[in-house]
This record gives sequence, C-alpha cells and structure tokens, in this order.
Amino acid sequence: MNTRQLTELGQQLRVDSVRAADAASSGHPTSSMSAADLMAVLLAHHLRYDFDRPAHPGNDRFILSKGHASPLLYAAYKAAGAIDDAELLTFRELGSRLEGHPTPRRLPWVETATGSLGQGLPVGVGIALSGKRLERTGYRVWVLCGDSELAEGSVWEAAEHAGYEHLDNLTAIVDVNRLGQRGPTRHGHDLDAYARRFQAFGWHTIEIDGHDVDAVDRAYGEAESTSGQPTVILARTLKGKGVAAVEDREGLHGKPLPDAEEAIAELGGVRELRIEVQDPRRHGCCTPWPRRDRWSSRATTRVTR
Repeated sequence: MNTRQLTELGQQLRVDSVRAADAASSGHPTSSMSAADLMAVLLAHHLRYDFDRPAHPGNDRFILSKGHASPLLYAAYKAAGAIDDAELLTFRELGSRLEGHPTPRRLPWVETATGSLGQGLPVGVGIALSGKRLERTGYRVWVLCGDSELAEGSVWEAAEHAGYEHLDNLTAIVDVNRLGQRGPTRHGHDLDAYARRFQAFGWHTIEIDGHDVDAVDRAYGEAESTSGQPTVILARTLKGKGVAAVEDREGLHGKPLPDAEEAIAELGGVRELRIEVQDPRRHGCCTPWPRRDRWSSRATTRVTR
C-alpha cells in the first residue's frame, strides 16, 4: 500500500471503531482512534499472519495490551477479512464473539485476554522468549500498549527481563495519546521521558509521530532489523484523532461519540477496504499447517505439552 492507501485504511479503522461503539452504545472509540494508523501500517505491511490457520507456528504474535481499544482490533479483523461488517456491529452484544475486551476463549486470533492494564507486555515477553529459545520458528511478537499502563510496575519488570534476554524478536508499540481515564498521564507527550526508562533496561527506542504512516512504516522496519535488543516505538498520537468534537479532549474515555453520524462523515464516510496480510510461509517459515476448522485441538496440544 502507498501512503494514501495506508492513510485511508487508518481512517477506515477509525470509522469502524466509531460504528462498533455506537452500535453497542458503549466502548472506547477515542482510545481506538489514536492507534488506528499504528494498526493500519502493521496490518498492511509488517504483520505475518494466516487468519485461516491461527495456530500456524510461523504466525507473528500480536497482543493488544490496551484491551479496552477492542473496537480497533475488531475493525482490523474486518479489514483482513476475518469477520464481516455484520459481525462487527454485534460488538458487546450478549453472545457475540466481539466482547468489550478481547479473549482467546471467543476468538482464535487473540493471543491472551487483555483488560487489566499492564498485562500485555509481560505476556509478550514470555512468548518472545519461547520463540527464541524453544519454538524457533522465526515469528515476531508485537505488543500495542497504551501510555497510561506504563504506570504499572508489571510493565517495567517485563521490560527489564526483555532487555536482559536480548529479545530482538519483540517490539512494543506505545500509543502515547497523553490522556487516561481520569485525565492527563504523568508524562503527557514527553516521549523522551519514556525513552530514557526503556533505554535504562537495554531497549532500542524509536520516537515518531504516530499519525505519519510513512514514519510508522520506517519505525517498524527499523525494529525488524534491530538485533540484540528489544525495540519500543513511542508514538505521539491524539486521542479521538480525526474528529474535532473529541480530538485530544479530556472526559471522553470509555464513551461512544456524541454524534456518530457526524463523526463518520468528518472521517470521510464508511469504507470497505480489504487487505491481504502477509502469509508467514512466504518468508520460508515452517511446514503446512491445518486449516482453521482443525485449529483447536492442535492449539490445545501445543499449549499443554
């Protein structure tokens, strides 16, 4: 995808996040909108994943540590063809697979349940360590974090361990949108403050504008080519990006947009872009793997060994 197409995909992810939350009359659309460009570039250019074979050993692992931004994850699944638009709009309905916070119990593409903040990176470190020491199938672990959860001690314990183990197959992406549930975060948009902490634990740090899709693309490429240490991408973003009524405004966390139709129009309307996510087998990884209708028993076997 070129720059314009990546930008359009980011807008589609925003629109679909707004639509899903509006259909449910609840959710976290503004938290989803800040990270939409980060997700768009990852999905279109860097993630290697076979959605028909979620247990394929060569699949990259993606963890949405800021699990409250689940509308963004489900919008990404739609763009990848894993779910359709009708299912997207069942978000948070009783019995729907699209729960308020994603869980592997309902969706085979979810690596771990996230909702309690500060849990995604520790799990990602464990998966990355397994990938380097045990499975050795060449997958990369991508963890999308929020800046508010960097107040959790578990994040820094995980960061220390990742640096000690030189986990260069791990990339943390921090959506630094400066606003938490109760107001501004401690460091706001001071990316250097976060970078110094990660550097102290031996991480390679990259600071970018999280809404510049070309800068995001370059950052992911730099992370993939970095050896000997994990990488954190600190992305300056705006909560509610693209809609003037909510962009970078306090007091709107965890609420659907006040006027979804107006917001969708401001974002350019509903789109139906579809992308082909890279197949891990194209990168010379692993042997053929069962299709999705046989994934469950194989995945269970892998976990219980």
